[in-house]
Amino acid sequence: MSLNQRKQEKDYTAEVKALQPQAEELAKSGKLQEAVDKITALEKQTRNAADMSSTSTLLVLLARLLWEAKSYDDLNAQLTVMSKKHGQLKEAVVRMVDEAMTWLPELKQRKESGEFKGGKDRWLELVKTLRDITEGKIYLELARARLTGMLAAYHENLAETAPSEASSSTAAPAPTAESSTSKDKEAKKEPVTKQDHLDAAADLMTDIQVETYSSMDKREKTEFILEQMRLESLRGNWSRVRVGSRKINRVYLKEKDSADMKLRYYDLMVQLALQEDAYLEACSAYQEVWDTEEIKKDEAREINVLENIMTYVVLAPYNNEQSDMLHKLYADPALQKSPVYYDLVKCFVTKELMRWPGIESLYGQTLRQSPVFAPDSTLGKKTGSKTEGKKVEEIEAPGVARWEELHKRVVEHNIRVIAEYYSRVTMERLTELLDLPPTTTERTLCKLVTDKTVYARIDRPKGIVTFKAKKTNYQILNEWSGDVSKILSLVEKTSHLVSKVSSI
Repeated sequence: MSLNQRKQEKDYTAEVKALQPQAEELAKSGKLQEAVDKITALEKQTRNAADMSSTSTLLVLLARLLWEAKSYDDLNAQLTVMSKKHGQLKEAVVRMVDEAMTWLPELKQRKESGEFKGGKDRWLELVKTLRDITEGKIYLELARARLTGMLAAYHENLAETAPSEASSSTAAPAPTAESSTSKDKEAKKEPVTKQDHLDAAADLMTDIQVETYSSMDKREKTEFILEQMRLESLRGNWSRVRVGSRKINRVYLKEKDSADMKLRYYDLMVQLALQEDAYLEACSAYQEVWDTEEIKKDEAREINVLENIMTYVVLAPYNNEQSDMLHKLYADPALQKSPVYYDLVKCFVTKELMRWPGIESLYGQTLRQSPVFAPDSTLGKKTGSKTEGKKVEEIEAPGVARWEELHKRVVEHNIRVIAEYYSRVTMERLTELLDLPPTTTERTLCKLVTDKTVYARIDRPKGIVTFKAKKTNYQILNEWSGDVSKILSLVEKTSHLVSKVSSI
C-alpha cells in the first residue's frame, strides 16, 4: 500500500528530468548552493502537487549532490529540513533516508582509516541525524531499528577501550540553578566508563520493540532480539534477557536456515540458566543444541554437548521431571560416546549407595578439568542482580560451588536409597553411610523432608531416624482386612483344587 494518501494534482516528471542535469552541472562547477536552491524551489511545487515520484527523485538528488560534494554539514541540515517540510510525502522521506543509509558503510570505512581523526565524526553525525528523522515515524521503523543497531555497536566498541572508572576530570559538573529549571532541554549524560557505554548500547536496543514491526522479516527480527538479549546479558540485566527469550519463536529456530541463530539463542539460555542455578533448564537447552545437524556433524562438539547434558541433569535438584529426564537420557545409547559421564549418570539411576570419596577418585580428575567444575572457571559467574544474597565464593568461584552442589546431589541420592531399604536407622550409622558430619547429615535430611522428597522423623534422645510413617488405626484396619481377604481367597482356591483332584 502506498504511503502517499493525497491525490496527485499535477505531474512534474518532465520538469524534474530537465532540472537534474542542470543541477549536477552546477554542483560540478562549484555552484552547489545554486543547485540546491533550484532543487528546493521545484521540490516545493512537486510536494504541494502531491507528486510523490518527482518529490522522491528531487530529495534523493539533493542529498546525493551534497554527499558527492562532501558538504556533510549541509547534508545533515538538508536531510532534517526536508523531512520536516509541511505536507512532506512519506514515501519521499523513506527513499531519501534509504539513500542516505547507503553512504554509512563508506563513511565508517573512512573513519576507520583515520580520515576524520581530530575532526568531527561524520559517520556518527549522519547516524544521529537519520535517527532524529526516523523518531516516532512508523513508516521509518525499519530504518530506525537498523540505525539503532549501528549506534549500539558503536558504543559497544567504545566500551572495549573505555576506562573502568571515571576520572575526576571527566566527572559530571554539579547542576546549576539554571540547568535544573530547564528540564525539557536537559541533555543525557555522555557515557564515559566501560559500563556507561554498555548501558547506552543496551538501552538503545531495548527501546526498539521489533516484535511489533510488520516490515521486518523473521530472520532480521530474530537477530535483533538476540542482540538485545546479548547486550542485556553483558550488563547483567538477566530479567530482561528472560523477557527477550519469550519473544523468540522457537519453532522458527528449528528451521534449517536458522541453525546459527538457534545456537546463539540457546547459548544465551544456558548463561541465563546458570545465573539462576536452573540446571535442568540448562540441560534442556543443551538437548536442543544437540538436536542440530551442525553439531551432530562435528564429533568433538557433539561429545562436548552430550557431556554438558549429562552434567546438568545430574546437578539438577531431584523431582519428577528431573528423574524422568535422567532415565530417558540413560536409555539413549548415544550418551555412551562419553563413557565417564555415562557411568556417572548410571550411578544416579541405580538404587545403590554412592560413597563420595569413591566418586571423587573415579570421576573427580575428569570432571574438575571441565569448565563446569574447574576451580578457576568463570562459566556462569553471577553478575548484576544475581549476585545479591550470594556468598563471595559462589560469585568468584562458580566451578567450586557447582562441585559442592554435586556433592549435595550424591548425598541426597544416598538418603533416598537408604529410605528405600531402611525403615529405621541410627543417626550414627546414617552419618557413617553418608560420609558426613552429624550436623550436615541432619540438615540435609531435614531439607529433603521439607521438600517432601522422603519421609523421615528423628528421635534425638535415642538417636534414631525413622523412614516409615506411623500408620493410623484406619490404615492398620484396612491392611488387616485386606490380608484376611487374601487368606480366605487362597483357602477357597485350595479347597476347590483339592475337590477337583479327589473327584478324578
